[in-house]
Amino acid sequence: MSDTQQKIDELVKGNDVVLFMKGTKMFPQCGFSARAIEILSRSGATGVKDINVLADYDIREGVKAYSGWPTIPQLFIKGEFIGGADIMMEMYQSGELQARIQQDKPQG
Repeated sequence: MSDTQQKIDELVKGNDVVLFMKGTKMFPQCGFSARAIEILSRSGATGVKDINVLADYDIREGVKAYSGWPTIPQLFIKGEFIGGADIMMEMYQSGELQARIQQDKPQG
């Protein structure tokens, strides 16, 4: 595993919710990334680890190889690749995304 792949693996497995995106949660730099952040917010996600792929070309290309998915943004929940903005929207509309995010969270 390359250093970049190892770094991506550590990010994905070391955080509950990871979004590889263009820009940051506070300043998304493309419409799809902004939409992904909005969906996560509406789904109750807290502590989202945002990774700005525009700041690191190796991460930008490496995450595509890691997931086998050609576009950004890319969402991972509890180490599992979920998909991009369109899949996130479909899962949000069905309630599946909220269930995944809330899974294993302490109640109360």
